Amino acid sequence: MTKQERILRDTKHMSLMLDMDKTFQAGHKVVVGIDEAGRGPLAGDVFAAAVILPADISLIGLKDSKKLSAKRRDELFLEINNLALAIGIGRVSAAEIDEINILNATFKAMQMALDNIKINYDVILIDGNQTIPNISCEQFAIVAGDNKSAAISAASIIAKVSRDRYMQTLNYHGFNFAKHKGYGTKEHYLEIDQLGITDIHRKSFLTKVLH
Repeated sequence: MTKQERILRDTKHMSLMLDMDKTFQAGHKVVVGIDEAGRGPLAGDVFAAAVILPADISLIGLKDSKKLSAKRRDELFLEINNLALAIGIGRVSAAEIDEINILNATFKAMQMALDNIKINYDVILIDGNQTIPNISCEQFAIVAGDNKSAAISAASIIAKVSRDRYMQTLNYHGFNFAKHKGYGTKEHYLEIDQLGITDIHRKSFLTKVLH
């Protein structure tokens, strides 16, 4: 695929994602997209981001953060921060994940992200198949929403890059969190086998290792 063909493809995809968001903006409603990062890892906080984008925004290449290179995610992270109307981030620790479980921790991180949005909104779009409990605002869960909605896609990038950067700051001797980000890679399991677990490991995710 040529560079021009990629640009045309990405431009069309951006247009389709904006069209998705516009279906929820009828009557000038303000839409906020939400996504999480870090539900699956064995260590580290779970993050969530909430993003409100201008209706006429253009972010060519916007898509599910997992489908982007780290370099492109960083570029889009900067663009989103410069162009978004509002961004909120929430995070819940490994200790609290063990206490309330990862699903409830994810919902809590999402609520925290919404609490950090400083402008009013009318509709919440969430990646996945579940809405956030105990919220009165109108919500819609969209399966694979991070590749269908511009607002959710932007939130997925903010959450992913924010969590990756946090994991890169962790300094635990012998653990390469900057590389594996706490996920259950072969390298990470070997580190646990050799060094044991740390205070940022999710014990509820490591029951087989701990027994």
